[in-house]
Amino acid sequence: MLDEWFFDRGARQAGEWNEVLRGFVAAHPDRFAAVDLSSRTLLPSTAVLEPVSLWGVGEEEAEARLLGRLAIEPRRSAGRRIPAAALARYPDNPPEIWGDIPRRNPWFSGRDDLLGALQQRLMDAERGSAACALIGMSGIGKTQIATEYAYRFSPDYDVIWWVHSEDRNSQRDRLGDLAVELGLRVGGEPGERVRAVREALRRGDPHARWLVVFDGWDDTDGIDVMLPQGPGHVLITSRNRGWREHTDVLEIPGFDRRESTGYLMRRAPQINAAEADEVAAEFGDVPLPLAQAAAWLGESGTEAAEYLRMVRDGRLSTVDEPSPDNATLHVSLSSWRILIDRLRRSHPQALQVLSLCSAFAPGPVPLGLLRAGPAARLPADLRWITTDPAAWTRALDTLVNYSVLVRTPGPSAGGKAAGPEEESVHMHRLVHDIVARLTDDEVRYAQLKAVRDLLAEAEPGDPADSGHWPRYSVLLPHLEPSGALRSTAPRVQEAVLNCLRFCDRSGDYRAGLLLARRVRQNWGEFMDRADGRMLALASLEADLLRAAGRFQEAYEQSERTLGQLKANPHDELAELTARSAVANGLRHQGRYHDAHHIQREVLDRTVRLVGTDDPLVLAARHDLAATLRALGRYREAYENDLMTLARREELLGGHHLAGLASANAVTRGQRLLGMYGAALSRQAEVARRHEEALGARHPRTLDADIELALCRRHGDPGGPDGGSSIAGLVDRSVEIHGREHPVTLQCLSLHADALREQGDLGRARALGAEAETGYRALLGPAHPVSLGAVANTALVLLDSGQQSAAVAMLESARAGLIPALGQDHPWVLGCDLNTAAAYRQEGDLVSAVALSRDALGRAQAVLGAEHPLTLSCQLALAADLRGLPLREDDEALVLEEDAVNRLAAALGPQHPRTLAARRRVRPVWSFEPYVD
Repeated sequence: MLDEWFFDRGARQAGEWNEVLRGFVAAHPDRFAAVDLSSRTLLPSTAVLEPVSLWGVGEEEAEARLLGRLAIEPRRSAGRRIPAAALARYPDNPPEIWGDIPRRNPWFSGRDDLLGALQQRLMDAERGSAACALIGMSGIGKTQIATEYAYRFSPDYDVIWWVHSEDRNSQRDRLGDLAVELGLRVGGEPGERVRAVREALRRGDPHARWLVVFDGWDDTDGIDVMLPQGPGHVLITSRNRGWREHTDVLEIPGFDRRESTGYLMRRAPQINAAEADEVAAEFGDVPLPLAQAAAWLGESGTEAAEYLRMVRDGRLSTVDEPSPDNATLHVSLSSWRILIDRLRRSHPQALQVLSLCSAFAPGPVPLGLLRAGPAARLPADLRWITTDPAAWTRALDTLVNYSVLVRTPGPSAGGKAAGPEEESVHMHRLVHDIVARLTDDEVRYAQLKAVRDLLAEAEPGDPADSGHWPRYSVLLPHLEPSGALRSTAPRVQEAVLNCLRFCDRSGDYRAGLLLARRVRQNWGEFMDRADGRMLALASLEADLLRAAGRFQEAYEQSERTLGQLKANPHDELAELTARSAVANGLRHQGRYHDAHHIQREVLDRTVRLVGTDDPLVLAARHDLAATLRALGRYREAYENDLMTLARREELLGGHHLAGLASANAVTRGQRLLGMYGAALSRQAEVARRHEEALGARHPRTLDADIELALCRRHGDPGGPDGGSSIAGLVDRSVEIHGREHPVTLQCLSLHADALREQGDLGRARALGAEAETGYRALLGPAHPVSLGAVANTALVLLDSGQQSAAVAMLESARAGLIPALGQDHPWVLGCDLNTAAAYRQEGDLVSAVALSRDALGRAQAVLGAEHPLTLSCQLALAADLRGLPLREDDEALVLEEDAVNRLAAALGPQHPRTLAARRRVRPVWSFEPYVD
């Protein structure tokens, strides 16, 4: 049965219908027969069904057409006639009595299963009890569903009567008005007319097929004198869950996502499926705000991303009107005013709680904060919340019963149920915006102040402790809606800064940067840039920029902060923190010597000010070790990291964020010193502790897993996850950081090199080129890490037989690395090792031997004779010597045997490097990028 409403307003797009009609249906025409119930032209693809039109014809003609389409010979029986009252009418023939039904919504979408279920419930109910209440929050679409039901199933009824029921008097009058339409002889007294109507409906005289819709019947008092019984059907829309005690109840959910996106894309054709999905998710698939969004997007032509920014920034709400004739919104606001007046009269404490909830952000509302906080922080008329548990329970039950709030389970610990301090409800954005609009300004101001004071009281005070992160996650969404970002109260401002620190420590850098920008915009209106809190904000923003991989912006921010502190000296420790941030910025720029000079000074001055065990000193020592590693001074870095780790674990414990960072650094130091076995055995435990304390999605856990993958690659390449784990790390990094973040570029580079070793040169070249391009864009072409990525690309070319191109790239990389790092840096030594290999493959054996010999001498002096890179240089020199026309076999053999024995002792006789050395495979150096 084909109808334009189903094609135009259903959840499926026209393209989907065309596909199935021209595909499956066209392939099986014998399985389908169709009738057309529409007065309008249907989709052209429906022609494959060969529909016969039943619109605008009488009973006999319709019957003849239908039977003809089905190839059924009609059978006539003169002795039996079906009563007229039992017949359904044809689509263009309205019921005899049609009472004030709202205009049909031309954009009604989906809900077919729900409408079908509703009809089935009414049809299957016992005579006299066919009543169903549609229950749900305002804006969920109860009235729209009831209206669509009345239109869609109107052929089943001879009477359809709509009763507006928000007010008891108007409800009684409207039901009584049906007496006139039924032709009942009664007087003008309302009660007498209602009794007469109910009696006529009960008897089914003069009409047995009737539908009465009570719209907005929230007050269940008076059911016995108002609710009709009899052969017909009653439909009720209400927010009150108390109807469960009186009638069948159908809970009305939001749209399913397919219905939401289909509706949005019809009203706003400029948005695609992904954008529609994001808008639908923002409004929780609730029809009224989706209608608002669709109308705004469709009428204004605004892009979905810009619309969502306006909503999230508070520039638009779900009750903003895109056009002055938005009747649906006016009806919803009126309905809410009626509910609020009712609560004010009969449940004033529930109204107070509802209004207070709107001072939080929409979504999860941490009501436990209200009850756990000091009563003095609440307005005087709300202090009963903390002192009268029975009144609190009654108020909350009332709001839940009216479908205004939804209880949500709080977190539990150790299998125990959540306590009152974890109590939480969910407030939909639509409810939030409407209640906020209808709350008195003076009341709202007092409640906003109370909420931000309670948020400050609930702030744990240690964002670095991951045990506090669940509490910070609860607080964070409510800062801006409560006005905390505009507060001048020092305690609230400190809570805001600690929430920013939480974003940094928990790895939510994007949210932190958005929050920092909003804080700066608000504080900038009343706070001097040289104020201590403003400088702390700038420092935190620089930390977040750095963690997000935006190194240049972070460096510039740190320089500005340091300049302001120097211009207004009042806090030497704050200045030292800013200088350390500048040094970190220099290190990220590849200016390692400049960074080292500053960090030495910062460490010495901080020790003089606060002693050796202060967290600031340990942080300065950790940063100094990172710079020493970048300078290739691996032993010094490792010793500093060992010292820092011991003190941090003693002071903070093994699962604290700072202690985990030091544990990861110690492993990296061991690996860089060639202590592969020790590094691998300890990093498995370090990675486990990271996941246990921070979770698998935390950026620091990813860093620990990358370090573990590198330890496996060097310490046990043939063991479990020896090569495959790096490929998985690329996907994780993209999910956490995005494709252009330095950690993702690191994973891409490592994966490319692993593919090169496996012989997959095509994929290695592609991924390596992506990493190289990314580093150039992020760090600049002269940065040591960018040059190291070039050296890795050259190895792929070398393995591909492109010796000349490889030589050119390696010589270019060496020419950039030596001035930046010095000739004895391990990265330069590794590049020399590869350049000599390229010389050899190109046939320039003299240059290869000379460079290999020089690199070996420098490696022995800098790294020691036992280091794997030194032994690689030694094996390379032996291989190059054997290739000379005047063979230097004796020297080559001595060098080779010594190197093989040392490798076997250091790595084990079955380690792949040892076995490769025995097979006389000339070693090369793989650059492992790390922007520390």
